[in-house]
Amino acid sequence: MAADQPPVIPDVRRSFVEARGVRFHVTEAGEGRPVVVLHGWPQHHYVYRDLLANPPEGLRIIAPDLPGYGWSGAAPHRWAKEDVVSDLLALMDVMGLQKDVLLVGHDWGGWIGYRMVLREPERFRGYLVFNMVHPWVPKSVVARHAWRLLAYQPLMATVGVPVLRRTRYLEWVLGNFSGMDRETVRVFSERFRDPVVARTAMETYRTFLLREIPAAARNPEVRRATVPIRAVFGVEDAAIHHSMAAAETARADDYTLELVPGCGHFIVDDRSELVRQRLIELDRETR
Repeated sequence: MAADQPPVIPDVRRSFVEARGVRFHVTEAGEGRPVVVLHGWPQHHYVYRDLLANPPEGLRIIAPDLPGYGWSGAAPHRWAKEDVVSDLLALMDVMGLQKDVLLVGHDWGGWIGYRMVLREPERFRGYLVFNMVHPWVPKSVVARHAWRLLAYQPLMATVGVPVLRRTRYLEWVLGNFSGMDRETVRVFSERFRDPVVARTAMETYRTFLLREIPAAARNPEVRRATVPIRAVFGVEDAAIHHSMAAAETARADDYTLELVPGCGHFIVDDRSELVRQRLIELDRETR
């Protein structure tokens, strides 16, 4: 498989959809209730390959590559997360996804997903989020675990483009902190050698560190989530501590946190059957 072509997933439907200046690459499978699934860094839609290859009955799995990632076109902005939220909501408009949508997110996809359900809760019936902090984490908890973010985020924000394009840094990260086989690691890592994708990753972290963290410190999130949220967290995550997703600090009407022992950050890859089961349960719960 050439690195400039999407990886093969049997029987999926692929399309390009223009929305808000972004040429989104969208991979779909199944029929029925729409489920929008959002990936994180350093990945793309292929993180949901098991759901796409075998979608649960009655569910339509919709996996866009985030702007500038995977095979989607570059974003016409510097990857401020609220801009990406606007991009994705515009994509949903174009695709006719106005209501009764389930949302799934992991890593940055999880962070963005929170802001989608806070901004337009009427669209969504439930949100399933994997290994991501919630928007209401107290400053004291953030300070206690800031060293985890400093281990890699400044690197990506400053010299991310040459690191991603010219070194085996991603192979090392994915190979050591997940259970992915070598070919799967290659599917993800090789895509970041594309200059557009590498620059998108750099801007993702640069904007976060220079603009979004200071803004959040000045103006903490006060909106309350009304959409049911089911958070699932691999407790061996080296990048994010599960205390940053604690139920007792979530400003939400219906929020639960499930801790998964023996699993790290890449839970969607390493526990695909658990991901599938929790999605089926959320679908049943919100019918």
